[in-house]
Amino acid sequence: MTSQRCPIVSKMASTLLSLGLFAASIGVSASVVLPVLGQEGRSFSAEKETALKEAARLNQQVGQLYQQGKFNEAIPLAEQALSIHKRILGENHPDVAASLNNLALLYQNQGRYAEAEPLFKQSLELNKRLLGENHPDVATGLNNLAGLYQNQGRYAEAEPLFKQSLELNKRLLGENHPDVATGLNNLAGLYQNQGRYGEAELLYKQSLKLRKRLLGENHSLVSTSLNSMALLYWSQGNAGDATDLFTQGLQIEERNLDISLTVGAEAQKKSYLATIAGTTDATISLHLQSANNNPNAARLALTTLLRRKGRILNALTDGTQRLRQNLTPADQKRFDDLAAVRTQLATLYYSGLGKLTPEQYKDRITQLQQQATQLEADLNNRSAEFRTQSQPITLEAIQKQIPADTALVDLIRYQPFNPKAKQSEQWGKPRYAAYTLTPQGTIQAIDLGEADAIDQLVAKFRRLLQSSNIDPKPVARQLDALLMQPIRTKLGNTRQLLISPDSQLNLIPFAALVDEQNRYLVESYAITYLTTGRDLLRLQTHSPSRQPPIIVANPDYDRPGDPNSTAQLRSSNSPIVAQKSIQPISPSQRRSGQRSTDLATLKFDSLPGTAAEAKAISPKLPDAIVLTGSQATENALQQIQSPRILHIATHGFFLQDFPSLTPNKTRASALPLFEGTSTAPAIGLGENPLLRAGLALAGFNPRKSGTEDGILTALEVSNLNLRGTQLVVLSACETGLGDIANGESVYGLRRALTLAGAETQLISLWKVSDDGTKDLMVKYYDRLLNGTGRSDALLLTQREFLNDSQYRHPYYWASFIPSRDWRPLNLTMGLG
Repeated sequence: MTSQRCPIVSKMASTLLSLGLFAASIGVSASVVLPVLGQEGRSFSAEKETALKEAARLNQQVGQLYQQGKFNEAIPLAEQALSIHKRILGENHPDVAASLNNLALLYQNQGRYAEAEPLFKQSLELNKRLLGENHPDVATGLNNLAGLYQNQGRYAEAEPLFKQSLELNKRLLGENHPDVATGLNNLAGLYQNQGRYGEAELLYKQSLKLRKRLLGENHSLVSTSLNSMALLYWSQGNAGDATDLFTQGLQIEERNLDISLTVGAEAQKKSYLATIAGTTDATISLHLQSANNNPNAARLALTTLLRRKGRILNALTDGTQRLRQNLTPADQKRFDDLAAVRTQLATLYYSGLGKLTPEQYKDRITQLQQQATQLEADLNNRSAEFRTQSQPITLEAIQKQIPADTALVDLIRYQPFNPKAKQSEQWGKPRYAAYTLTPQGTIQAIDLGEADAIDQLVAKFRRLLQSSNIDPKPVARQLDALLMQPIRTKLGNTRQLLISPDSQLNLIPFAALVDEQNRYLVESYAITYLTTGRDLLRLQTHSPSRQPPIIVANPDYDRPGDPNSTAQLRSSNSPIVAQKSIQPISPSQRRSGQRSTDLATLKFDSLPGTAAEAKAISPKLPDAIVLTGSQATENALQQIQSPRILHIATHGFFLQDFPSLTPNKTRASALPLFEGTSTAPAIGLGENPLLRAGLALAGFNPRKSGTEDGILTALEVSNLNLRGTQLVVLSACETGLGDIANGESVYGLRRALTLAGAETQLISLWKVSDDGTKDLMVKYYDRLLNGTGRSDALLLTQREFLNDSQYRHPYYWASFIPSRDWRPLNLTMGLG
C-alpha cells in the first residue's frame, strides 16, 4: 500500500514545498526537510490520524528551523516526528525512512557525523527494501551518504556512492535531466577535493552544459556550476579564470536576487540571502588573498559588496509596498503584474520540474522572463522612482555620484575562504577589509586584520567616549593604527570621506580616532556616513517636502498620550488634504506581535532637557510644528507626510539580540562542492532586529499613546513617509545603534530612516548632557540655515567644541554622526 509523501531529497527537482522558497547556489543545501503530508490508502483511528497530523506539523516546523540554521531547536522536534511515525506506521514504512533522513541531516549540519551515519544508512536500507533498488529515493539516500563521507574526508567511500546515485538517476530519469547534472557536479566536487582536477573539470563542464541546455542561461543552478568551476580554478592557482567565472555566476545570482526576494516570509528571505553570503566572502577572499593585483578581481569584490550590503534589511521591510504607493494607478497595475510574474519565476526556479518535462520547464521560464523584462522596461520609462530603485548597481554608476576630492571607504567584516584547505577547515577567523573608490581613481583595497582584535578595541573605545572624565586618546590611537592608518595610505591627499562601516564599526565615530600626530581625525577630515555605498544612487532624485519642520521633544512618558495630537498636523500650512497612516506591518515581519517581548518591563524617566532643546531650536524654524508632552505621540509621528525637517529629542532604545542557539556560528554555507547538505550552520535569524530598536513617545510607560502604545519601532520608522524630508535629527539615547549583522550595516534606526526616504540623518551614538546637546544643536542649526552643508555644519561645530575648554572632550562633540546627503539644505524649495 502506498502513501502520499514528501521525502527529503538532495536534488533540485524536489524543494521546500512546505516553505515556499528554496535557493540552490554554491553553498546551499539542496537536501531539504519536508513535511509528511498525510497517508493515502490507509485507514487510521481518529487518535492515530491526529498523531500523524501532529507529525506533519512537527516536520514542517523542522523544515523551517532547518532553513534558519536552528538545528538545536529542530532536533527534538524531528525526534518526536520519527517516534510518532514508528509508533503509528511501524518500523518498516517510507515515512519512517524520510524521518530518519531528516534527523541525519540535522546531525550532519552540526558536525555530529558519527550520529548521522547510522541514520542515513538505516534510511537508505529501508528505502531499498520498501521501494526497490531502482527508486529516486534510493538515489537520494546514496547521494546523502556520499556527501557525509565527503565532509569527513572519506573520499574512497564517497566515490562509489556518488557514482551509484548518478547512474541510478541516469537510468530512471534519462541522460538529459537536471538531477543528472547535479550528480555530475557532486562527483566533480569530490574529485576536486582529491586533487583530481582534470577529471573534475570535465564533469563540471558537462554539468554546466547540461544545465544551460535544460534550464536556461540564467537559472540559479547555472550559477552554481559557474561558481563551482571558479573554485576549481582558484584551487589550482588560476585566479584569472576563477574571477571570470565568479563574475558570470554572481551576475546570475544578482539577476535572480530580486526575484527570489519577491516571495516568501521573513525567515525565508533571510535564509536565502544567507545562502549567498558564501560567495560574497569568497570574492573578497579571492581578491585579497590570491589576486591582489588583478583589477578584475578588485572590481568583482567591490561590486559584490556594493550590491549586497544592506540587502537583508531591505528584504525585511515592505519596500515594494512603499514603491507601489508612489506609482500612478495604471503603473500600480503594471507593478502588480510584474510582482505576479516574479512570483511565478521564483516558484519555478525553486520548485524544480514538478510534472513538467525539461523542455516545458525551460520554455515556461523563458516566457516569464520575457514578460518580466517588458514590464520592467515599461515601468522604467514611466516612473523615475522605479527607475532609481531598479537601476543596476555598477561601479561606474556609483563612481559618478562621488564628489570631486572625495573618497568612498567601504568597510566589510568578512570570513576568509581557502579553497585548497580541507572542507572542514576552509573558513578562517573573521577579518575586516576596506575598499576605497574615488571619482576617477582605481579601486584600492586593504586587509585590516582579524576582527576580534579590532572589535575589542571598539568596545573599549566606546566605553571611554561615554565619560568626560577619562582621556580616550591612547585607545583612540591604538584603534586608528589598526583601522584608519592603513586606509590613509590609500587616500593620498583626499580629506572628504564617505564611510560605510560594517559590524561593530557602526558603533564608533571615526572623527574621534587619533592619528600619528596625536590629532583627532575631525581636525583633518570631513566624514559623512553611508549605510551602504549603494545609497549614493538614491541621492540623484529629490522629492518635494509636504509639511513644514516638525519638532518632537520631551514626551510625557507617564501619562497617556493625547488622542488629538494629530490636530496640529492637520491644521498646519501643509497642502495635504488627507493624512494616511503608515502601512500596517505584515505578519511575515513579526515574530510575536508588533513588539519585542523584551519591551514589556522597559520604563523611561522624563527628559526635561529636551524641552529646552526644542525651545532653543524652534525660533530658528519659525513655521515649525512643535509636539511636546502629551502631544508627542506615536499617532502623531505615524501621520507625518514628508516634513522638510524632522527633529526628535526623546529616549531611543536598543535591545540586545537573542543569543544564537546555533553552535560554531559561521557563514551560512561552506561553499561545498557537494550539492547535498551544507557543511556549516546557517546564520541564526532570531527576532526581527527592527523590533528591538526604536523611540519612546508620550504614554510609553503605561503603553498608551493616542490609539497606539508609545513605542515606535525601527520597523515602523522604515514605513514612515519621509520622501522629501531633507534632514532627520535624532537627539536621543543610543539611537544610532542596532543589532549588528555582518554585511548588513546596522539593523537599527539608521537604516530604517534611509528606507523611509530621509535624505540626511544626524544621529546620536550615546546620551550627552542636556546643555551640551542644546548648545551643539543651536550652533549646528545656525550654520545649516546659513547655507552650510549638512555634514560641514556639524564638522565646523565639532571643531568649535574641540577648541572650547568646556566641551573639548569627544564625549561632547563626537556623539552625533551625519549620514547620507552631505550637501546644503534646499531652503528655497516650497512645499509640494
